[in-house]
Amino acid sequence: MLQWQIGDVKVTRVVEMYTDVPHDGPVPFILDATPGALRAMPWLYPDFVTPEGLMRLSIHALLVDAPGIRLVVDTCLGNDKPRHLLGGNALHTQFLDDITAAGFPRERVDAVVCTHLHVDHVGWNTMLVDGKWVPTFPNARYLVGRVEYEHWVSEGEGEMTEIMADSVAPIFDAGLAQMVELDHRISPELRLVPTTGHTPGHVSVMIESKGERAVITGDMMHHPCQIGRPHWSAEFDSDKAASAVTRKARVAEWADSSTLVIGTHFAAPTAGRIRRDGESYVFEA
Repeated sequence: MLQWQIGDVKVTRVVEMYTDVPHDGPVPFILDATPGALRAMPWLYPDFVTPEGLMRLSIHALLVDAPGIRLVVDTCLGNDKPRHLLGGNALHTQFLDDITAAGFPRERVDAVVCTHLHVDHVGWNTMLVDGKWVPTFPNARYLVGRVEYEHWVSEGEGEMTEIMADSVAPIFDAGLAQMVELDHRISPELRLVPTTGHTPGHVSVMIESKGERAVITGDMMHHPCQIGRPHWSAEFDSDKAASAVTRKARVAEWADSSTLVIGTHFAAPTAGRIRRDGESYVFEA
């Protein structure tokens, strides 16, 4: 498990699954990220792109141990949930054992943040017990973005309806959900920052402790190539133009600073700093 220390805050990555994806597969990803275009950024190899030009991705949760609070950021796909992303299959992983081994048994988690409500960020909000979906973290506050939730309640269709039913509604039914705004302060060291575009209510998580700073990106960027080319938007983005505007602004803000950028889907080594390189940027992991 990869870990990073930011002042008094420790962040641990727990992986649910890895995948290598093409830019134009059956489910298109980042259409601009052709093998030839990726080769123009040699710093992507070998960690983030395969020799064949496939983009390496990780689906993982980030466990944040801060003074007075144990926070889980993004809860992956979850077990027992057949999803389109998995070809209609369901996962059966040891994810709960892995977070327990990392010092985060599910009963001792204080809060959960989903940067947005897509399928691979809400799955372990719930678990299947005796045929019923129940909250995985029974003693946690689930911090649910008001803008994000209201959007999907009114606009969600297809599989999104199922995702809301099995991974979001049960936490409301259990009285564990707390609606929050885009700039919600979680604790003295932890706060949300708006990074909308991928979805209407998307947020990232900012960590600040003892003069050190880190950000957990969520899907404001899916792959490090979007640091080098912030105008490249993913096909999954609700508003591609808005997501590009957000990325350009945040990448410029974090470049040449001490901010540690922890990518929610970045393959290992997953975290690094952004450096300006002429008119572009490089991710130094």
